[in-house]
Amino acid sequence: MNLILLSALLTVLHSFAVGKPVQVATRNNEADTVLYESDIVLRRQKRSAMNCDCFWPKSQDGLVKIPVNVSSDFSVTERAWIVEAMQEFNTLTCVQFVNRTTESSYIKVVPGQNCWSFFGKIGGAQTVALMKNGCMSKGAIQHELNHALGFIHEQSRSDRDNYVRIMWEYIMAGERENFGKVNSNNLGLPYDYFSVMHYGAYAFSNTSGKATIIPIPDPSVPIGQRYGLSNLDVAKINKIYNCNRCSSVLPNVNGTFSSANYPSPYPDNSNCLWLIRIPQNKVFLQFQEFGLQSSPDCASDYVRIYDGSSRNARVLLDKYCGVAPLPALVASGHMMLIEFIFLKVVFFELEDIDECRYDYLVIHNGSQPTSPAVGPYCGTMKIPEFTSTENFVLVEFHSDIVWVFHGFMINYTFVTPS
Repeated sequence: MNLILLSALLTVLHSFAVGKPVQVATRNNEADTVLYESDIVLRRQKRSAMNCDCFWPKSQDGLVKIPVNVSSDFSVTERAWIVEAMQEFNTLTCVQFVNRTTESSYIKVVPGQNCWSFFGKIGGAQTVALMKNGCMSKGAIQHELNHALGFIHEQSRSDRDNYVRIMWEYIMAGERENFGKVNSNNLGLPYDYFSVMHYGAYAFSNTSGKATIIPIPDPSVPIGQRYGLSNLDVAKINKIYNCNRCSSVLPNVNGTFSSANYPSPYPDNSNCLWLIRIPQNKVFLQFQEFGLQSSPDCASDYVRIYDGSSRNARVLLDKYCGVAPLPALVASGHMMLIEFIFLKVVFFELEDIDECRYDYLVIHNGSQPTSPAVGPYCGTMKIPEFTSTENFVLVEFHSDIVWVFHGFMINYTFVTPS
């Protein structure tokens, strides 16, 4: 069956705040390195946005694991803000910021007199500096982390003149270098006015009320938000790091979203996330239509909804499937995460005997034979897709000494919780 349509009706503030990047010195004593575009430390030579050999490597499990050490000089509250900013990457992309243990190459997040980051992976301990009274919003933290991933400012793109006009006459003396343009690889993705990597309209302005960056053709388009990763920020990370992720960010006042291929059936082996994030107030979600394959305890296809931006948040609706109507949901805050999972047994054929007494398969939700189980399955039964709630799945297969059949093949996917 098909996940038909989900409709998000949002109550929000009707405009984005226009974020202004913190102005930093062009010299940093700790790094003893010139800052490019006010907050980027370049090693060796200037590199183009999304066009370098400085990306973090991918592990065999398909994740890009980046060890991080957050300085104890941050308060408990500040550390929580930093972790929350990282969790959004962990949830929506294959980039996973993990606690550093003994790794020699890692990011160290420290308080700074200004806000800056090295560009891409440089090897060894590399700094991301966050000014306590200027860079502690989620989007500002993510801005510097994106530099560490190998991304330069959005308005530095090679095609930026098609989308914004730089008002050179209103730029502060000595700050024109912050508005340079590079020969970038734009990944075939649209220009993103809403990126956390975009300057605000009044960045480095020498005259109150005079913008230094004006969107074209519509000058009223807001730019420079710092609420969190935009949908295109996520798309760029997933594309440059070759992440096999189905993730979307929905920041609008209201809108709708649906399963892949709607109104046709959704594809096999889907694992999709939609993050609804608005500047303030509460998220209201109403399902217009809903239809998923039914299975015991919704072990195969299901939707789960979280009261926040990661899987660590409180669950508002847990593993819902079938065709029954869903209640309207209201988040406690301005974010809601919707998760859709579908996994599949590829092939199954065992000896077919009543009650599966001889050859059979049992799947346990845990690591022990005593863990809760589904099954037994035998013959050519259709096995519901199964998702564990634990870190382990134990698959038991039993056969006797006679009657040999083709057996089975099962695809499995490991998803690291954020």
